[in-house]
Amino acid sequence: MIQIRQFGWSDYDAVVAVWAAAGREVVPRAELAAKLTRDPELFLVAEADADVAGVVMGTYDGRRGWILRLAVRPEHRRRGIAGQLVGELERRFRLLGCPRVNLLVMPDNEAGLRFWQALGYLPMPDVLCTKPL
Repeated sequence: MIQIRQFGWSDYDAVVAVWAAAGREVVPRAELAAKLTRDPELFLVAEADADVAGVVMGTYDGRRGWILRLAVRPEHRRRGIAGQLVGELERRFRLLGCPRVNLLVMPDNEAGLRFWQALGYLPMPDVLCTKPL
């Protein structure tokens, strides 16, 4: 059985392990602490068999929601965990009055794009601009 719940600091090492297993960059503690001051209810973990099997981080700026860092440990994939994490995050966005959710998919991530499209997310022709500070 899968349990979706809010992240707690005692989950940090397990979440780092999920990100590492999924080949994702680890969010440093200081950066995560700053994020959690804003909307901690939008950082979720999925437990399966008493292990943290998946994680998703969302954020809401009052206008748009963003889905960030969805990851599931490889040995727990194909069990619906990612979809359950996204579903719970979307439910929480709705409770906040969020009218639209955005996310980024790398252009070479065909499986990821198929996953998001199956959940109703459509590609947009936006151009991503970024600037490190």
